[in-house]
Amino acid sequence: MDRETGALDRFEFDYLVFIGRFEPFHNGHAAVARHALARARKLIFLIGSADTPRTIKNPWTVAERAVMIQSTLAEQAERLILRPLRDHLYNESQWIAAVQRSVAEAVRVDGGDGKARIGLIGQDKDASSYYLREFPQWPLADVRRTETLSATELRRYLFEANRLDSHGGLMLIRANVPGPVFEMLDAFRKTSPAFAQLVVEYQFIEKYRAAWADAPYPPTFVTTDAVVVHSGHVLLVRRRAEPGKGLWALPGGFVGQDEGLLDACLRELREETRLKLPMPVLRGSLRHQHVFDHPERSLRGRTITHAFHFDFPSGELPDVRGGDDADKARWIAVSEALEMGPQLYEDHLHILEFFLGRG
Repeated sequence: MDRETGALDRFEFDYLVFIGRFEPFHNGHAAVARHALARARKLIFLIGSADTPRTIKNPWTVAERAVMIQSTLAEQAERLILRPLRDHLYNESQWIAAVQRSVAEAVRVDGGDGKARIGLIGQDKDASSYYLREFPQWPLADVRRTETLSATELRRYLFEANRLDSHGGLMLIRANVPGPVFEMLDAFRKTSPAFAQLVVEYQFIEKYRAAWADAPYPPTFVTTDAVVVHSGHVLLVRRRAEPGKGLWALPGGFVGQDEGLLDACLRELREETRLKLPMPVLRGSLRHQHVFDHPERSLRGRTITHAFHFDFPSGELPDVRGGDDADKARWIAVSEALEMGPQLYEDHLHILEFFLGRG
């Protein structure tokens, strides 16, 4: 046995896979990673929510989260493999397949083969950890939970950091994230225009939820969205205000107390795009409809949307212009729209994929 083979044999696994959003990468994540590196030759990070816009739930890009991880584990940099992982809110099988493909590709590029010993590492702590049981081909290296504030709590302290009484919150962040991560978060807070916009959105969402706090039961909101496809283009609007200010979205909105779902969809479509197609023509072009109800699809609260797909195979694109809640309306080539994940509001990329064939 040569020296290299002997060194590899001391590990239980060739690769351990660590799946997470890491928003931000905190001490609990770091403890899991170091435990993994003691048991595996290399650690594969799959960084989730990779194709989403900045929101108060996902404030950092994949590249920024990768820097958090690499700076924390700099002494083990050559043993880290970092890859982005997209969400598939309405197709669990696609998400599982994406994980499997990403791991297989990471192992192949690293020079591994079909005999590589692969495992999954994580904390099976509650219902949110269900995904750890979706890969029976990989042994689970379960780890104890490290006492640390959750990523949700850390984000809340960060967004409240500019208040006069925020010093304690910053101290808690410093105590619960690795030093290099705190430096990144502090620089992000002090210098990034993106952070300023996220704070505005955070305050909007907090006020929105507070307005419903005294309801006798948690409210469920009902909305509609219009997927209008014309000559290979889809109609999108740019949002005028929070939440999602500046992001592109499907035309849509809340259902009124005195209207049906399709009527609400057509009304919102007209209000937000000024689309000048006769109502009978629009109704006659309806091809499909579907309900999108992921519990976390909207930051405002439980929101169920009914999406309607209208299709016009050919012809000159009708004139549109922004109105009501939209500051701009535009026909965008379907191929381009499907690549706009970081610029699209909420789950609208997933809705587009469902109707346009990629989901």
